[in-house]
Amino acid sequence: MKKGTALVTGVSHENGIGAAACKRLAAAGHDIFFTHWQASEKWETQFKAEITGYGVRCEGASIDLANCDAAIKVLNVAEEALEFPCILVNNATYSTRDGYQQLDAQTLDAHYAVNIRSVSLLCVEFARRFEKKQIQAGRIINMTSGQAQGPMLEELAYVATKGAISAFTLSLSAEIGNLGITVNAVNPGPTDSGWMSEELKEELAPKFATKRIGLPDDAARLIAFLASEEAAWITGQVINSEGGFFRN
Repeated sequence: MKKGTALVTGVSHENGIGAAACKRLAAAGHDIFFTHWQASEKWETQFKAEITGYGVRCEGASIDLANCDAAIKVLNVAEEALEFPCILVNNATYSTRDGYQQLDAQTLDAHYAVNIRSVSLLCVEFARRFEKKQIQAGRIINMTSGQAQGPMLEELAYVATKGAISAFTLSLSAEIGNLGITVNAVNPGPTDSGWMSEELKEELAPKFATKRIGLPDDAARLIAFLASEEAAWITGQVINSEGGFFRN
């Protein structure tokens, strides 16, 4: 696959999976366009400089993926800034705690807007434009979670929307495989992207086969592989890359 531009959503801070994915893809020779939501201007400038240090181009934009027209805007801005991407990494996510006592329509709608609507519409708009441009090979990589591996308590809206993306990934892969686009999803397992307390790390670490918490670069390495030419025969898969994490 020609080294083209990779579009990565949800890159708002240094410690996230999105930032790690951008670095891995840039190291592989891809120009990078990333979206964030209200990241500091200072950090955005520093991050762009870090990515261009790999010898590639890099641009970014603050775009609210909860908006109905976000998918069209993201692809328009990416193409204007660099070129039409051949890789789409849907990393952006929305997550809050809920549980059966707290779950309400507002919480569900907020999760739906980012986790299902924006991802689904980005995927299909990407495929439509990809087909018109007659590009030979493309990649879509979605991010899911461990909802199929075991219960995730007090995250009902989150697991419902992430489960939908797992199902969407499988069916979309069958629809657009003839275009030369592979579609896969990654479940990175519990990952320390800056939100974990030391107490939580101590609780979770023994549950990994490796006895350490997952890091953003663990997921980023898999994302970069799925984006590569070597992964051309892999599509319609939800890959649980959890470091042997086991649940009681």
